[in-house]
This record gives sequence, C-alpha cells and structure tokens, in this order.
Amino acid sequence: MFYGDWLHRRALLSPHKIALIDAEKGDLEISYREWNARVNRMAHFFQEELGIKKGDRVSIYSVNRMEYVDALFACNKLGAVLQVINWRLTIEELEMLIGEVEPRALIYSEEWIEEVNSLRPHLKSVEGYVGLDTKAKESDLTWDGEEAERWPESQPDPVGLDWEDPWVICYTGGTTGLPKGAVLHYRSMTWNSINTVMSWGLQSDEVVPHYMPMYHTGGINVMLLPIVHIGATTVFCERFDVDQLFDQIDRLGITFFFGVPAMLLEMIQHPRWESLDLSNVRLVMAGGGNCPQVIYEAFWEKGVEFKEGYGLTEAGPNTFWLPSEFLRSKVGSVGRPLFHVDVKIVDHEGNTLGVEEVGDLMVRGPHVFGGYWGRPEATEAVMDDGWLHTGDLAKVDQDGCYYIVGRLKDMIKSGGENIYPEEIEDILHSHPAILEAAVIPVPDPKWGEVGCAVVSRKPGKALSEDDLIQWMRGEMAHYKVPKSVIFVEILPKTGANKVDKKILVEKYGKKET
Repeated sequence: MFYGDWLHRRALLSPHKIALIDAEKGDLEISYREWNARVNRMAHFFQEELGIKKGDRVSIYSVNRMEYVDALFACNKLGAVLQVINWRLTIEELEMLIGEVEPRALIYSEEWIEEVNSLRPHLKSVEGYVGLDTKAKESDLTWDGEEAERWPESQPDPVGLDWEDPWVICYTGGTTGLPKGAVLHYRSMTWNSINTVMSWGLQSDEVVPHYMPMYHTGGINVMLLPIVHIGATTVFCERFDVDQLFDQIDRLGITFFFGVPAMLLEMIQHPRWESLDLSNVRLVMAGGGNCPQVIYEAFWEKGVEFKEGYGLTEAGPNTFWLPSEFLRSKVGSVGRPLFHVDVKIVDHEGNTLGVEEVGDLMVRGPHVFGGYWGRPEATEAVMDDGWLHTGDLAKVDQDGCYYIVGRLKDMIKSGGENIYPEEIEDILHSHPAILEAAVIPVPDPKWGEVGCAVVSRKPGKALSEDDLIQWMRGEMAHYKVPKSVIFVEILPKTGANKVDKKILVEKYGKKET
C-alpha cells in the first residue's frame, strides 16, 4: 500500500496552522507549510549528499533540537529508518548498538563531537557524518541554515510504504543488559497515534509542550506524532525546565501536558506553584512510574483534570485512558484500554486472572511493535500468539479499570510474600518531610531479600531512619515495611527523568542488612 508522507498530508489540510513553536529561538512560530518545506530540504540533502534511500538506516546522536524532528519526518519522506541514540549510554554500548543497525549515515550535535570521533573507527557502515551547525572533521558534512538554503522545498518523489516498514528504531530502558532496539513500524506508530487522538479526545486547538528526550518513545509517540496527526501545535524544548514550562503556561496558552512523576513533583514544590494560573490547561497526564497522590491533589486544587497513563516502548506507548467519572474515585488507576487495544492479566502459566488478582499484563493490538532489531530470540520471548508480555504486574477492578502494581523484575520476594515497591513509594511520598523515594531489594539471610528505602528529604526537613520506619509501620502491613533507609541528596534519574533504580540497586542493593 502507499502509506504516505505525514507532514505533506498535514500541510495540505492545514497549511497555515502553527505546527511548532521553537522555544529555543524566542518562541519562533513555524506553520505546517513551512515545516513541510523545511523537511523537504533535508530529505533532498539526505538523498543527494548521503545517498539515502528506502530501507537505509540513519542514526542520530543529538540533544533535542529542531533538526531532530526534521530528521524524523525526512526519513518518513524517503522510507529511511531513523535510529535514535540515547546519549547517556557508554561508548562501548553505543558502538554495539550502532554497529548492529549498520547505518549509512550518522547525524550528531556538537555536544557529542568527542564521542563521535571515538566511535568513528568502529562504525564501518557509516559513509557520511553530518554535524548539526558544526562538524568534528573537515571531511564531514554540515547541516545548518546556509546548507538548507541550497536545497529545494519541493516534495521528493513519493515512496511506497507498507504498514510493516520500519520508521524508527527506539531503545528499551536497558535495565538488564544491553538495551534492545524496538522496531517501530508505520503500523505501530500510526495506530498509537489513532488510539491517542480518538481515546484521549485530542483537538486541533491543543498547544502542547514537548520536553521529553527524542531518543525515548515518550519524545516521539506520547504526544508529538498524535499532535501532528490532529493538526495541533507543539512547543518544542531542548529539555524539561520547570521555569520555562511555567512561562509557557502563562504566555502560550498551554492546554495539555505530560510529565513523569519527578517532573510533576518539581512543579508542585516550586515557589511559583501557588501563583501559577492553570485555568487554560484542560488536562495533565502522568506516566513513566507510580504517581504519588500528593501530585493528584495539587493539580485538583488548581481545578485541573489529572490522571495517569501507562505504556512501554514495545506497545504504543499509549495504552489506557481513565474516564472522567472515575477521576477521583480511582486514584492510581490507569483506566481502561484505548479504542484499538486489548489487554489481559495472566499468571505464570498463562491463565487469565480475575478481578483484583495480580499478574503479568499482556497487550495486543495494531500498535504493538515489530520486534527487536536483529534479536529474534528476544522478540520470541516477549510475544505469545500476537500478545505482548509487558513485564509489568497489574490488576483490574470490578469496573474494568486497571492498576499497574509494579515491574515484575522489581518485585521483592520476602519470606514467601510478594512486595510491590511502587505501593510503598506512593505511601512514602505522602510523608511531609520526603521529597522523593524509591524502594529497592537488598539481600537478607533470613527472608531472602527485603526492601530498602532510598529517600531524599525536603530542604530544611529533619527525618531519621528510626522515625521513618516507625511511621511506615503505621501506614502499611509490617511485612511490607522496608528494613532499612538510606538518605541521599538527590535520586539519580534516567534521560526520561524517571528514577534510575538500576543505579540504586548497583550502589545500595548488594549488601546484606
């Protein structure tokens, strides 16, 4: 089938609508017609200077910048595959991940020139290196405003695309071993967008800030592609900055935004929070981990509809929606499956579980990924007759609303009892002296393993290990109470601003209590 060119189609339908507001260039407004022309220039450059054609891989190693989203849609126009690179990985990891994809070209931003030069001798497939605004070597190409002017704004010749053709290779978190490259093809990315627009009720007048890293599925699929699909406006930012977001809410008429709990906690604990006017914001969504109730209550006090979502790189990531009538009665629920999504909860033998029973969440639908690049065994391990094993533990209530209990790999097995860290973390976040908290397993000679709470305190707040453990005993069953507490200044974060439990386990989880 001829699938088509996203930006060209959108520019035909709404040429003068503001597509992008570039926050790094003084809120520069770019219409869909202008953006499509801009991306056409890059596509011609890819074709003529780099020889990129359908099926070729293009790797991008860059911080968030406008050229990143341009490259995403330039690959769409040519049928090329964009490998998005997590710049937090080590050189050794990057060498393996880029090497297995065998890209024809590598695009990089100036922040990573040193790393690119270290990688260069090992990347045998790369025929062209492209520096954004500057370049590491004289033989490299440069993409900047002057270079862009050399190329035509005309549409490249159309490329026939099938649902199963890959568009992006996006990496899993890699909490155990080397991250795996999830193949996001046109079927999965389009149906995630369709599900989101239909089920979340997105409208063409949305103004949505974008600050999630583009190497993450949250940067590409949570809101960016659905907003393009519906013809709304994206405010594009280099990174999450709470003051910048507050300014954008005041100045640009933000209607909807998404954040992981760490971002939202930073917002509600900021000195400007009390005076912030959110009257134009119709919805705030949380994702990427269990969201403390204190965040719900802070947004509700501002009159904003607030709810949690759920997803993973291999499916969407958008998967659920909580109907508004359950907003306050089902705190912590991610809601019901989106329109074209099936879910079920199974035990370790694959039997479907009933109401309130905790088991492995499985997902099925056209939004599910196309497998892991070059790793058929890993793909087979997570797929079962069209169903994806998410690796997340969940339960469903009598109203068909789902709750994510935690990651199967994070579950603590203590003396025959299953302990779910996210449940404990939610309670810890309600303590008035705690800024952030994470619970990790540590070995124990009697129970096998027990919980350890890693906690950062709010500025000026005093809290001891004994006092916190005593407080927890009044808030939860005793077997769930972490047996030790470690106080830190700040919890480590991943590039998507989630608490990095891998680092915490490596640092604190290998000792006996």
